[in-house]
Amino acid sequence: MTEDDAALAERLLGSRLEIRGRLASASNLTCLVSLEGGGAAVYKPVSGTRPLHDFDTSTLAAREVAAYLLSEAGGWHVVPVTVLREGPLGPGSVQWWVDTEGPPGEGLVEVASAEEVPEGWLPVLRGEDELGTPVVVAHADRPDLAGVAVLDVLLNNADRKAAHLLLDPADRLWACDHGLCLHEHDKLRTVLWGWHGRPVPAQDLQRLRRVRAALAAGEPLRRDLEELVGAEEVRALTGRVTGLLARPVMPDPPAGRYPLPWPIW
Repeated sequence: MTEDDAALAERLLGSRLEIRGRLASASNLTCLVSLEGGGAAVYKPVSGTRPLHDFDTSTLAAREVAAYLLSEAGGWHVVPVTVLREGPLGPGSVQWWVDTEGPPGEGLVEVASAEEVPEGWLPVLRGEDELGTPVVVAHADRPDLAGVAVLDVLLNNADRKAAHLLLDPADRLWACDHGLCLHEHDKLRTVLWGWHGRPVPAQDLQRLRRVRAALAAGEPLRRDLEELVGAEEVRALTGRVTGLLARPVMPDPPAGRYPLPWPIW
């Protein structure tokens, strides 16, 4: 965490939160809040989560924070500063708001006609539009987006939708919505399958090594993650890091279950 991020985390933890509205597209209660002294954040109260069959909904806010800590520990720096705190509707996660110039996912994941996939983009899904015209869902082949795909393997992200990927006005990539992460069983569902079978990029191997070192027994990150998500999930996380470093190849979509989030955006 940089000095600026540390200061921002203190603001998120200590500022009074004023609810400005609800993000209607979110599946769980997600509030846009103003921070005392200026700025905005996304507040997800634990009380507003819907029941799930495979995740304890009381842990989703903590998983958001855990994803931020892992992004920072490895050096991806793609998850906005996220803290766990009491809010107007009870405890929940509070994440710094990222301003964007276009809709979420724009310029990163697109639908194109089957004959017009942009050069340098990687196809993920083929289908038909409402008129029966063949279309392709594809994503950009950007190093920072590939880094998010590697981080998602590490996180075992069960819900990497296109709308969870943001470009700010400086073209910096951000990734949000990590409540469905770090399950001990294989749950990876993502729109970023385009790199499957390719070697893990060298810069991401370095990041994975940093995470492996930070997960050693007694290290602060390991203690923090065990407190947030539990020892079983951290053991599974350590196994994923070790496995990806031993065989540094991006995984293929699983054959025995649905590999995409729903909806895709």
